[in-house]
Amino acid sequence: MRQVWIPKAGPPEVLEVREARDPLPGPRELRIRVEAIGVNFTDVLGRMGLDPDLPRLPVVPGLELAGRVDSVGNEAGTDWLGRDVIALTRLGGYSDVVCLPEHQVLARPSGMSAREGAGLLVSYLTAYQLIEVMGGLRAGQTVLVHNAGGGVGLAAVQLAIRIGARVIGSASQHKHEFLKSIGVEACIDYTAERFAPRVVEITEGRGVDLVLDPLGGWTLRQSYAALAGSGRLGVYGASSAAPGKQRSRLRQLWSRLGTPRFRPARLARENRGVFGVNLGGLWNEFDRLSGWLDELLAYYARGQIRPLVDRVYPLDEVAQAHHYLQDRQNLGKVLLEP
Repeated sequence: MRQVWIPKAGPPEVLEVREARDPLPGPRELRIRVEAIGVNFTDVLGRMGLDPDLPRLPVVPGLELAGRVDSVGNEAGTDWLGRDVIALTRLGGYSDVVCLPEHQVLARPSGMSAREGAGLLVSYLTAYQLIEVMGGLRAGQTVLVHNAGGGVGLAAVQLAIRIGARVIGSASQHKHEFLKSIGVEACIDYTAERFAPRVVEITEGRGVDLVLDPLGGWTLRQSYAALAGSGRLGVYGASSAAPGKQRSRLRQLWSRLGTPRFRPARLARENRGVFGVNLGGLWNEFDRLSGWLDELLAYYARGQIRPLVDRVYPLDEVAQAHHYLQDRQNLGKVLLEP
């Protein structure tokens, strides 16, 4: 098999493709020949040495994949053999062969390509938790989605539109036309203007009911300021601490200093809420994640959501994939293919 390793923290060029023997499935495991692998910003943070949940390097990153089962353990169901599947991996997904516990694998719906399957899992589960589970977004409400052109951002846009909410998208200027074509009512380039006053202007002084913020740092102050009464701020990352391709302690410190403290007394006085989302923190609650995935697959079957794949790289070009994602060129999901 071939795998991508993070041998040490650094720029995309530190990533190494290595070869090893194909693994054998354990008693309750399935072996999957991988066809597509999702690339997530969490993988980028891990490569830079900024993911506190990552084990000590070296490791094989990768959270999600799609492929076909070619072998099963002696206590796993033989009906899995030859089936097209999708799977969450926690780690080790950047590989052309993986062995995973049976409970982490789901049958891929008929008509769903391997690329769509690999693009569905992490982005849509994160967006589902932000929008429906903790954000409580309802029809007629308004949501501000930062990085609206990214994997999680587009997933959140689709879920919000499915609900019947209004969407304001924050993204680079070149993504605005596409976002408006899929139902985003107004777009803001947060790199070129202070977005909180613009949001208040768009909402005629009211503010929004929900903000989804993967940026962190100083951006959180404006995101909070853009909330209406009873508004919620969902935090699911801190990409502002990683603007370059290598870890910068100065930039981390600057981002930390810029992160506001949300004091309970102030939240109560202003009738606002702040919550955080980290899919990795739910890894031991796979039954819950499976329930969310069932809902998402039902939305997919009804045509209400559709993963958008922007670019696919061969496994050997994983460094280019990380560059492309960090340069925020992607409009949708970035994938690897063995």
